[in-house]
Amino acid sequence: MSGPLAGLRVLEFGTLIAAPFAARLFADFGAEVIKVEAPGAGDPLRRWRKLHKGTSLWWYLQARNKKSIALDLKSPEGLDIARSLAASADVVIENFRPGGMEKLGLGWDALSKLNPKLVMVRISGYGQTGPYRERPGFGAIGEAMGGIRYTTGDPDSPPARVGISLGDSLASLHGVIGALMALLRVKSGDGGGQVVDVSLYESVFNLMESLVPEYDLLGTVRERTGGALPGISPSNTYPTADGGYVVIAGNSNPIFRRLMEAIGRPDLGTDPALADNDGRVARNAELDAAITHWTTGRSIDQALAALEAAEVPAGRIYSVADIVDDAHYRARDMILSARLPDGTNVAMPGIVPKLSETPGSMRWVGPALGEHGTQILADLGYDADAIARFESEKTA
Repeated sequence: MSGPLAGLRVLEFGTLIAAPFAARLFADFGAEVIKVEAPGAGDPLRRWRKLHKGTSLWWYLQARNKKSIALDLKSPEGLDIARSLAASADVVIENFRPGGMEKLGLGWDALSKLNPKLVMVRISGYGQTGPYRERPGFGAIGEAMGGIRYTTGDPDSPPARVGISLGDSLASLHGVIGALMALLRVKSGDGGGQVVDVSLYESVFNLMESLVPEYDLLGTVRERTGGALPGISPSNTYPTADGGYVVIAGNSNPIFRRLMEAIGRPDLGTDPALADNDGRVARNAELDAAITHWTTGRSIDQALAALEAAEVPAGRIYSVADIVDDAHYRARDMILSARLPDGTNVAMPGIVPKLSETPGSMRWVGPALGEHGTQILADLGYDADAIARFESEKTA
Protein backbone atom coordinates (compact mmCIF):
# COMPACT_ATOMS: atom_id res chain seq x y z
CA MET A 1 0.00 0.00 0.00
CA SER A 2 1.10 3.57 -0.69
CA GLY A 3 -0.48 6.96 -0.16
CA PRO A 4 -1.11 9.22 2.82
CA LEU A 5 -3.64 6.83 4.40
CA ALA A 6 -1.45 3.73 4.13
CA GLY A 7 -1.59 1.80 7.39
CA LEU A 8 -5.24 2.61 8.06
CA ARG A 9 -7.78 -0.21 7.98
CA VAL A 10 -11.31 0.74 6.95
CA LEU A 11 -14.19 -1.70 7.26
CA GLU A 12 -17.15 -1.01 4.99
CA PHE A 13 -20.66 -2.24 5.77
CA GLY A 14 -22.33 -0.41 2.93
CA THR A 15 -24.25 -0.85 -0.27
CA LEU A 16 -24.86 1.24 -3.36
CA ILE A 17 -23.52 4.78 -3.10
CA ALA A 18 -23.00 6.78 0.11
CA ALA A 19 -20.89 4.50 2.33
CA PRO A 20 -19.12 2.80 -0.61
CA PHE A 21 -18.06 6.11 -2.16
CA ALA A 22 -16.69 7.31 1.18
CA ALA A 23 -14.74 4.05 1.54
CA ARG A 24 -13.47 4.36 -2.03
CA LEU A 25 -11.90 7.72 -1.22
CA PHE A 26 -10.02 6.09 1.66
CA ALA A 27 -8.93 3.28 -0.67
CA ASP A 28 -7.74 5.67 -3.39
CA PHE A 29 -5.32 7.21 -0.90
CA GLY A 30 -3.81 3.99 0.39
CA ALA A 31 -6.03 2.76 3.21
CA GLU A 32 -6.77 -0.97 3.34
CA VAL A 33 -10.51 -1.06 2.74
CA ILE A 34 -12.32 -4.32 3.45
CA LYS A 35 -15.82 -4.39 2.03
CA VAL A 36 -18.23 -6.77 3.74
CA GLU A 37 -20.84 -8.11 1.32
CA ALA A 38 -23.73 -10.52 1.62
CA PRO A 39 -23.02 -13.97 0.15
CA GLY A 40 -24.70 -14.73 -3.14
CA ALA A 41 -25.43 -11.40 -4.80
CA GLY A 42 -23.20 -8.99 -2.89
CA ASP A 43 -23.66 -5.26 -3.23
CA PRO A 44 -26.63 -4.50 -5.55
CA LEU A 45 -24.39 -1.95 -7.28
CA ARG A 46 -22.71 -4.89 -8.99
CA ARG A 47 -25.76 -4.95 -11.29
CA TRP A 48 -26.65 -1.24 -11.54
CA ARG A 49 -26.73 0.82 -14.74
CA LYS A 50 -24.49 -0.25 -17.63
CA LEU A 51 -23.02 -3.76 -17.44
CA HIS A 52 -19.96 -5.37 -18.99
CA LYS A 53 -20.32 -9.16 -19.12
CA GLY A 54 -22.77 -9.13 -16.24
CA THR A 55 -20.98 -6.69 -13.93
CA SER A 56 -21.66 -2.98 -13.56
CA LEU A 57 -19.02 -0.59 -14.85
CA TRP A 58 -19.96 1.64 -11.92
CA TRP A 59 -19.06 -1.22 -9.57
CA TYR A 60 -15.56 -1.47 -11.02
CA LEU A 61 -15.09 2.23 -10.25
CA GLN A 62 -16.91 2.43 -6.91
CA ALA A 63 -15.11 -0.57 -5.43
CA ARG A 64 -11.65 0.04 -6.90
CA ASN A 65 -8.73 -0.59 -4.55
CA LYS A 66 -11.01 -2.45 -2.09
CA LYS A 67 -10.91 -6.00 -0.79
CA SER A 68 -14.11 -8.04 -0.66
CA ILE A 69 -15.19 -10.60 1.88
CA ALA A 70 -18.60 -12.29 1.76
CA LEU A 71 -20.08 -12.68 5.26
CA ASP A 72 -23.49 -13.87 6.39
CA LEU A 73 -24.06 -11.38 9.21
CA LYS A 74 -27.02 -13.43 10.43
CA SER A 75 -24.78 -16.37 11.25
CA PRO A 76 -22.69 -16.61 14.43
CA GLU A 77 -19.49 -17.26 12.49
CA GLY A 78 -20.09 -14.34 10.12
CA LEU A 79 -20.67 -12.04 13.07
CA ASP A 80 -17.56 -13.29 14.83
CA ILE A 81 -15.49 -12.49 11.75
CA ALA A 82 -17.11 -9.05 11.45
CA ARG A 83 -16.34 -8.29 15.09
CA SER A 84 -12.74 -9.42 14.66
CA LEU A 85 -12.39 -7.11 11.67
CA ALA A 86 -13.93 -4.19 13.57
CA ALA A 87 -11.61 -4.82 16.50
CA SER A 88 -8.63 -4.31 14.19
CA ALA A 89 -10.07 -1.43 12.15
CA ASP A 90 -9.42 2.27 12.43
CA VAL A 91 -12.70 3.22 10.73
CA VAL A 92 -16.03 1.50 10.19
CA ILE A 93 -18.35 2.99 7.56
CA GLU A 94 -21.99 1.95 7.29
CA ASN A 95 -25.18 3.22 5.66
CA PHE A 96 -27.89 1.07 7.22
CA ARG A 97 -31.06 2.69 8.47
CA PRO A 98 -30.46 3.76 12.10
CA GLY A 99 -30.76 0.72 14.35
CA GLY A 100 -29.81 -1.72 11.60
CA MET A 101 -26.29 -2.31 12.86
CA GLU A 102 -27.60 -2.63 16.42
CA LYS A 103 -29.96 -5.42 15.35
CA LEU A 104 -26.93 -7.30 14.08
CA GLY A 105 -25.01 -6.74 17.29
CA LEU A 106 -22.62 -4.40 15.46
CA GLY A 107 -23.78 -1.05 16.80
CA TRP A 108 -21.55 1.62 18.28
CA ASP A 109 -21.88 0.44 21.87
CA ALA A 110 -20.79 -3.08 20.95
CA LEU A 111 -17.97 -2.14 18.58
CA SER A 112 -16.51 0.63 20.74
CA LYS A 113 -16.14 -1.83 23.61
CA LEU A 114 -14.12 -4.07 21.30
CA ASN A 115 -12.11 -1.16 19.92
CA PRO A 116 -12.11 2.06 21.99
CA LYS A 117 -10.16 3.92 19.30
CA LEU A 118 -12.63 3.08 16.56
CA VAL A 119 -14.12 5.85 14.42
CA MET A 120 -17.57 4.87 13.14
CA VAL A 121 -19.04 6.77 10.20
CA ARG A 122 -22.82 6.35 10.10
CA ILE A 123 -24.50 7.66 6.95
CA SER A 124 -28.29 7.68 6.82
CA GLY A 125 -31.13 9.65 5.34
CA TYR A 126 -31.98 11.73 8.38
CA GLY A 127 -29.24 11.05 10.95
CA GLN A 128 -29.06 8.89 14.05
CA THR A 129 -31.37 11.11 16.12
CA GLY A 130 -34.53 13.13 15.63
CA PRO A 131 -38.15 12.31 14.78
CA TYR A 132 -37.35 11.20 11.21
CA ARG A 133 -34.40 8.95 12.07
CA GLU A 134 -36.15 5.67 11.21
CA ARG A 135 -37.48 6.78 7.84
CA PRO A 136 -35.81 5.25 4.78
CA GLY A 137 -33.80 7.88 2.95
CA PHE A 138 -32.17 7.88 -0.45
CA GLY A 139 -30.09 10.63 -2.04
CA ALA A 140 -33.05 12.01 -3.98
CA ILE A 141 -35.01 12.53 -0.75
CA GLY A 142 -32.01 14.19 0.89
CA GLU A 143 -31.71 16.56 -2.07
CA ALA A 144 -35.39 17.44 -1.77
CA MET A 145 -35.33 18.03 2.00
CA GLY A 146 -31.93 19.73 1.93
CA GLY A 147 -33.22 22.51 -0.35
CA ILE A 148 -31.30 21.97 -3.57
CA ARG A 149 -34.18 20.47 -5.55
CA TYR A 150 -36.41 23.49 -4.86
CA THR A 151 -33.79 25.84 -6.30
CA THR A 152 -32.84 23.72 -9.34
CA GLY A 153 -34.47 24.08 -12.75
CA ASP A 154 -36.26 26.72 -14.79
CA PRO A 155 -38.74 29.06 -13.06
CA ASP A 156 -41.70 27.78 -15.07
CA SER A 157 -40.84 24.07 -14.69
CA PRO A 158 -41.11 21.58 -11.83
CA PRO A 159 -38.05 21.27 -9.57
CA ALA A 160 -35.31 19.38 -11.37
CA ARG A 161 -32.59 17.02 -10.23
CA VAL A 162 -28.93 17.06 -11.02
CA GLY A 163 -28.15 14.12 -13.32
CA ILE A 164 -26.12 12.25 -10.68
CA SER A 165 -26.71 10.98 -7.14
CA LEU A 166 -25.55 14.25 -5.62
CA GLY A 167 -27.02 13.80 -2.14
CA ASP A 168 -25.28 10.47 -1.61
CA SER A 169 -21.94 11.77 -2.82
CA LEU A 170 -22.12 14.88 -0.65
CA ALA A 171 -22.82 12.67 2.35
CA SER A 172 -19.80 10.55 1.43
CA LEU A 173 -17.54 13.59 1.36
CA HIS A 174 -18.82 14.82 4.71
CA GLY A 175 -18.31 11.33 6.12
CA VAL A 176 -14.68 11.25 5.01
CA ILE A 177 -14.02 14.75 6.37
CA GLY A 178 -15.58 13.79 9.69
CA ALA A 179 -13.66 10.54 9.88
CA LEU A 180 -10.33 12.24 9.22
CA MET A 181 -11.04 14.84 11.91
CA ALA A 182 -11.94 12.10 14.37
CA LEU A 183 -8.81 10.14 13.43
CA LEU A 184 -6.65 13.19 14.13
CA ARG A 185 -7.97 13.17 17.68
CA VAL A 186 -7.26 9.47 18.08
CA LYS A 187 -3.80 9.62 16.54
CA SER A 188 -2.82 12.64 18.64
CA GLY A 189 -3.56 10.69 21.81
CA ASP A 190 -6.06 13.29 23.01
CA GLY A 191 -8.98 10.88 23.10
CA GLY A 192 -10.62 7.74 21.83
CA GLY A 193 -12.90 7.00 18.92
CA GLN A 194 -16.28 8.49 18.23
CA VAL A 195 -19.31 8.38 15.95
CA VAL A 196 -19.44 10.54 12.83
CA ASP A 197 -23.17 11.02 12.25
CA VAL A 198 -23.85 12.07 8.65
CA SER A 199 -27.29 12.55 7.14
CA LEU A 200 -28.07 12.93 3.46
CA TYR A 201 -30.29 15.97 3.89
CA GLU A 202 -27.82 17.82 6.13
CA SER A 203 -24.99 17.19 3.68
CA VAL A 204 -27.03 18.90 0.97
CA PHE A 205 -28.23 21.65 3.32
CA ASN A 206 -24.63 22.45 4.23
CA LEU A 207 -24.07 23.68 0.67
CA MET A 208 -27.07 25.98 0.52
CA GLU A 209 -25.15 29.20 0.99
CA SER A 210 -27.09 32.12 2.55
CA LEU A 211 -30.51 30.56 2.07
CA VAL A 212 -31.48 30.65 5.76
CA PRO A 213 -30.37 34.15 6.81
CA GLU A 214 -31.89 35.62 3.64
CA TYR A 215 -35.21 34.08 4.59
CA ASP A 216 -34.96 34.86 8.29
CA LEU A 217 -34.11 38.55 8.01
CA LEU A 218 -35.56 39.46 4.61
CA GLY A 219 -38.31 36.90 4.03
CA THR A 220 -36.63 35.93 0.76
CA VAL A 221 -37.33 32.46 -0.60
CA ARG A 222 -34.73 31.64 -3.24
CA GLU A 223 -36.52 30.32 -6.32
CA ARG A 224 -35.45 28.47 -9.46
CA THR A 225 -33.55 30.60 -11.94
CA GLY A 226 -32.51 28.17 -14.66
CA GLY A 227 -28.92 28.68 -15.76
CA ALA A 228 -28.52 32.03 -13.97
CA LEU A 229 -26.82 32.59 -10.64
CA PRO A 230 -29.41 34.36 -8.45
CA GLY A 231 -28.44 37.75 -7.10
CA ILE A 232 -25.18 37.88 -9.08
CA SER A 233 -24.99 39.48 -12.53
CA PRO A 234 -24.15 38.75 -15.22
CA SER A 235 -23.73 34.99 -14.82
CA ASN A 236 -25.74 32.71 -17.03
CA THR A 237 -25.81 30.17 -19.85
CA TYR A 238 -26.07 31.71 -23.30
CA PRO A 239 -26.93 30.13 -26.70
CA THR A 240 -24.53 30.24 -29.64
CA ALA A 241 -25.10 30.30 -33.38
CA ASP A 242 -24.18 26.64 -33.85
CA GLY A 243 -26.71 25.32 -31.35
CA GLY A 244 -24.31 25.17 -28.43
CA TYR A 245 -24.22 26.98 -25.11
CA VAL A 246 -21.53 28.96 -23.37
CA VAL A 247 -21.42 29.65 -19.63
CA ILE A 248 -20.20 33.18 -18.90
CA ALA A 249 -19.38 34.54 -15.46
CA GLY A 250 -18.84 38.29 -15.76
CA ASN A 251 -19.74 39.05 -12.19
CA SER A 252 -16.78 40.95 -10.76
CA ASN A 253 -16.49 44.63 -11.55
CA PRO A 254 -13.33 44.51 -13.71
CA ILE A 255 -14.42 41.30 -15.45
CA PHE A 256 -17.79 42.90 -16.23
CA ARG A 257 -16.07 45.83 -17.92
CA ARG A 258 -13.88 43.50 -19.97
CA LEU A 259 -16.91 41.43 -20.95
CA MET A 260 -18.79 44.48 -22.17
CA GLU A 261 -15.77 45.53 -24.24
CA ALA A 262 -15.55 42.02 -25.74
CA ILE A 263 -19.20 42.00 -26.82
CA GLY A 264 -19.01 45.51 -28.28
CA ARG A 265 -20.99 47.24 -25.53
CA PRO A 266 -18.46 49.52 -23.82
CA ASP A 267 -21.37 51.88 -23.04
CA LEU A 268 -22.67 49.32 -20.54
CA GLY A 269 -19.21 48.70 -19.14
CA THR A 270 -18.75 52.39 -18.31
CA ASP A 271 -22.30 53.04 -17.13
CA PRO A 272 -22.00 54.26 -13.50
CA ALA A 273 -25.27 52.52 -12.61
CA LEU A 274 -23.68 49.17 -13.55
CA ALA A 275 -20.40 49.71 -11.73
CA ASP A 276 -21.23 47.19 -9.01
CA ASN A 277 -23.24 44.00 -8.61
CA ASP A 278 -26.32 45.62 -7.04
CA GLY A 279 -26.80 47.86 -10.04
CA ARG A 280 -26.25 45.01 -12.45
CA VAL A 281 -28.75 42.75 -10.69
CA ALA A 282 -31.42 45.44 -11.11
CA ARG A 283 -30.78 45.43 -14.88
CA ASN A 284 -29.96 41.75 -15.26
CA ALA A 285 -32.49 41.15 -18.04
CA GLU A 286 -30.97 43.95 -20.11
CA LEU A 287 -27.45 42.59 -19.63
CA ASP A 288 -28.47 39.02 -20.47
CA ALA A 289 -30.18 40.27 -23.63
CA ALA A 290 -27.02 42.11 -24.72
CA ILE A 291 -24.80 39.11 -24.11
CA THR A 292 -27.26 36.76 -25.85
CA HIS A 293 -27.34 39.06 -28.89
CA TRP A 294 -23.56 38.72 -29.10
CA THR A 295 -23.30 34.96 -28.48
CA THR A 296 -26.04 34.05 -30.97
CA GLY A 297 -24.01 35.72 -33.71
CA ARG A 298 -21.02 33.41 -33.12
CA SER A 299 -20.14 29.75 -32.90
CA ILE A 300 -19.20 28.46 -29.48
CA ASP A 301 -15.54 28.27 -30.49
CA GLN A 302 -15.57 31.87 -31.73
CA ALA A 303 -17.28 33.08 -28.57
CA LEU A 304 -14.87 31.23 -26.31
CA ALA A 305 -11.83 32.51 -28.20
CA ALA A 306 -12.98 36.12 -27.83
CA LEU A 307 -13.81 35.72 -24.16
CA GLU A 308 -10.52 34.00 -23.41
CA ALA A 309 -8.65 36.85 -25.11
CA ALA A 310 -10.57 39.28 -22.89
CA GLU A 311 -9.80 37.20 -19.78
CA VAL A 312 -13.48 36.62 -19.05
CA PRO A 313 -14.30 33.30 -17.31
CA ALA A 314 -16.28 31.24 -19.80
CA GLY A 315 -16.64 27.65 -20.88
CA ARG A 316 -18.61 25.15 -22.89
CA ILE A 317 -20.93 22.70 -21.17
CA TYR A 318 -19.07 19.41 -21.33
CA SER A 319 -20.65 16.09 -22.20
CA VAL A 320 -18.79 12.95 -21.21
CA ALA A 321 -17.41 12.80 -24.76
CA ASP A 322 -15.97 16.30 -24.29
CA ILE A 323 -14.48 15.27 -20.94
CA VAL A 324 -12.75 12.15 -22.22
CA ASP A 325 -11.29 14.00 -25.23
CA ASP A 326 -10.18 17.10 -23.33
CA ALA A 327 -6.44 17.84 -23.24
CA HIS A 328 -6.59 19.43 -19.79
CA TYR A 329 -8.33 16.42 -18.25
CA ARG A 330 -5.63 14.22 -19.77
CA ALA A 331 -2.78 16.45 -18.65
CA ARG A 332 -4.09 16.35 -15.08
CA ASP A 333 -4.38 12.52 -15.11
CA MET A 334 -8.14 12.78 -14.66
CA ILE A 335 -8.79 10.06 -17.24
CA LEU A 336 -7.01 6.84 -16.26
CA SER A 337 -6.89 3.50 -18.02
CA ALA A 338 -7.88 0.39 -16.08
CA ARG A 339 -8.02 -3.26 -17.03
CA LEU A 340 -11.12 -5.31 -16.29
CA PRO A 341 -10.84 -8.97 -15.25
CA ASP A 342 -11.35 -10.17 -18.82
CA GLY A 343 -8.49 -8.00 -20.08
CA THR A 344 -10.66 -5.23 -21.50
CA ASN A 345 -9.23 -1.74 -21.06
CA VAL A 346 -11.62 0.93 -19.79
CA ALA A 347 -11.28 4.61 -18.95
CA MET A 348 -11.94 5.66 -15.36
CA PRO A 349 -11.95 8.99 -13.50
CA GLY A 350 -8.66 9.98 -11.91
CA ILE A 351 -7.88 10.69 -8.27
CA VAL A 352 -9.06 13.85 -6.48
CA PRO A 353 -7.53 15.77 -4.75
CA LYS A 354 -3.97 16.00 -6.08
CA LEU A 355 -1.33 15.63 -3.35
CA SER A 356 2.19 16.67 -4.35
CA GLU A 357 4.12 14.27 -2.09
CA THR A 358 1.75 11.39 -1.29
CA PRO A 359 -0.71 11.11 -4.18
CA GLY A 360 -3.45 8.55 -4.38
CA SER A 361 -3.48 5.83 -6.99
CA MET A 362 -5.65 3.26 -8.73
CA ARG A 363 -4.25 -0.20 -8.04
CA TRP A 364 -7.08 -2.51 -9.08
CA VAL A 365 -10.72 -2.38 -10.10
CA GLY A 366 -13.66 -3.53 -8.02
CA PRO A 367 -13.11 -7.13 -6.88
CA ALA A 368 -15.11 -10.27 -7.41
CA LEU A 369 -17.50 -11.11 -4.57
CA GLY A 370 -15.50 -12.52 -1.66
CA GLU A 371 -12.27 -12.39 -3.66
CA HIS A 372 -10.09 -11.58 -0.65
CA GLY A 373 -11.86 -13.67 1.98
CA THR A 374 -9.11 -16.26 2.39
CA GLN A 375 -6.40 -13.63 2.69
CA ILE A 376 -8.42 -11.56 5.17
CA LEU A 377 -9.14 -14.54 7.41
CA ALA A 378 -5.50 -15.59 7.34
CA ASP A 379 -4.48 -12.08 8.38
CA LEU A 380 -6.92 -12.33 11.29
CA GLY A 381 -5.20 -15.52 12.44
CA TYR A 382 -7.77 -18.09 11.35
CA ASP A 383 -6.21 -21.50 10.79
CA ALA A 384 -6.38 -23.50 7.58
CA ASP A 385 -9.31 -25.67 8.76
CA ALA A 386 -11.41 -22.63 9.70
CA ILE A 387 -10.64 -20.96 6.38
CA ALA A 388 -11.53 -24.13 4.45
CA ARG A 389 -14.82 -24.38 6.34
CA PHE A 390 -15.58 -20.73 5.61
CA GLU A 391 -14.87 -21.19 1.90
CA SER A 392 -17.05 -24.31 1.69
CA GLU A 393 -19.97 -22.52 3.37
CA LYS A 394 -19.58 -19.52 1.12
CA THR A 395 -19.95 -21.62 -2.02
CA ALA A 396 -22.62 -23.94 -0.66
